[in-house]
Amino acid sequence: MTTRYSGRGLCAGIAALGLAASACGSSHSSGGGASSILDVASTAVVTTWDPIQSFSTEVAYMANLYEPLLYADKADASGSVTFKPALATSWTHSADGKTWTFKLRQDVTFHDGEPLTAAAVVSSLQASAKNGAASFIWGDLAGMTAPDTQTVVITMKNPQPVDLIASSEYGAYIVAPNALAAEAKNPKYFDAGIDAGTGPYAVTTYTAGKQIVMKKYPKYWGGWSGQHYGTVVVSITSEAIVQQQMLQGGQAQLADSVPLVNLAGLAKTFNVNAAPSAFSYVGFFNTLKPPLDNATVRQALSYAIPYADIMTIGASGYGTQDRASVPAGIFPYSTDVPTYQQDLDKARALLTQAGHPGGKFSINLTYAAENQGEARFAPLIKDAFAKIGVTVNLKAILFDQQWAQAKADPTTAQDMFLLLYWPTYADAGNDNLHTLFHSSDKPFFNLSYWNDPTYDGLIDKAQAQTQTDRAQSLSLYVQAQKRLVGQAPAVFFYDQKAVVVTAKSVQGLQNNINYPFVTFYYPLHKGAA
Repeated sequence: MTTRYSGRGLCAGIAALGLAASACGSSHSSGGGASSILDVASTAVVTTWDPIQSFSTEVAYMANLYEPLLYADKADASGSVTFKPALATSWTHSADGKTWTFKLRQDVTFHDGEPLTAAAVVSSLQASAKNGAASFIWGDLAGMTAPDTQTVVITMKNPQPVDLIASSEYGAYIVAPNALAAEAKNPKYFDAGIDAGTGPYAVTTYTAGKQIVMKKYPKYWGGWSGQHYGTVVVSITSEAIVQQQMLQGGQAQLADSVPLVNLAGLAKTFNVNAAPSAFSYVGFFNTLKPPLDNATVRQALSYAIPYADIMTIGASGYGTQDRASVPAGIFPYSTDVPTYQQDLDKARALLTQAGHPGGKFSINLTYAAENQGEARFAPLIKDAFAKIGVTVNLKAILFDQQWAQAKADPTTAQDMFLLLYWPTYADAGNDNLHTLFHSSDKPFFNLSYWNDPTYDGLIDKAQAQTQTDRAQSLSLYVQAQKRLVGQAPAVFFYDQKAVVVTAKSVQGLQNNINYPFVTFYYPLHKGAA
């Protein structure tokens, strides 16, 4: 999924003018119990409030408003996932892995007061499969039925891990039927910040690019007997240093993007929560443009990359080297997949072998100006390539502009495109390896424009066996990843840890690698500072 970032926010302008930091926050104070207020500083902008079309950073809010049938829970080192109930309390599948039956939780209502029914689930998932931004996760769907009010039956054309699909961060939210009907009549129905979920919070006010206020949904099935935060006020704040200032000034009790280089100092007075995540930094080579159409040239450039320095500078130590865009803890991760290490002599030799002794060519590299990690490590690529005679022209542009440039005409697009990506659900084979590198007549995220039938065949076979023979699926995926690394249509930089900083008084934070970019607010509560 692409990252989307907001531009300069109101708080940043206030901070730049040196005005009182209290202007950036809300003027309330936090009390106890479910009526207390949590102030949040977040980079997450809202590209859409439509839960069917959502495929970007607004998931930070969507995940607190809407719920899927299941939640993916813990995963082992290979990415094998366990699940826990969400709107479904039990689930089974046929021996052939094609038919899945879900029993729904009773006494659940949508925020408009209507009850959750099997028909509502079917209409939501059918809308996601037909028109959703993440519709590709339902690409093998054969049909859905509601044999009674509490039972949903999902049938796939081939064996599929529907438990994973139904627990997706995108593409599996259950939406109130009335809202789906209203949106069908008016495509802008959700734009003002309307929500129609079953989750613990509902949107009360929304100021585009600035602030979101969410309050508890009183009839939430999970109940409000604990010391939950009854109100969550989010200030959309793209500048990391402003988030830090809001924490230190008491205008925020939780921030999702403070400067990583300052975390050691902040740990003395705040809770610094750093956990493995599914965030991966990748750099696509434009394989349609010479000399990058030559795999040997791409290998040479891959050997020139200073991976250790990039992790130190870009991730401030909060990262691990990426393996073929599959993060550790997400299937089909394997330590059998090789990684490049910097070797300038080998890089020079490969350039000579490819007919480019001394380099003597230049490439245009673009990155998202809003991404603090990319801004820090992109210059290291420029410096490293210069050592093998390759000139890099760096250009920082807004991600949406970078995306438009890459999609317009690959033959005139940038030569190298830096991207932060994370999977739609906890299967980086079906997502990352397929979405980013499988060839297609109209590639969506294959921004290397790479076309390799051998790789495609391995991916297709691996996907077909994920549900019925996971070990064989993993073996095929590892072969595909080795092919990917060898052909080097991209550079695989590092997997970024998820870092959230909170006031000492904020308790109950739960990290879940399967839901990148999400902080679930419901488990949080106010404790002793």
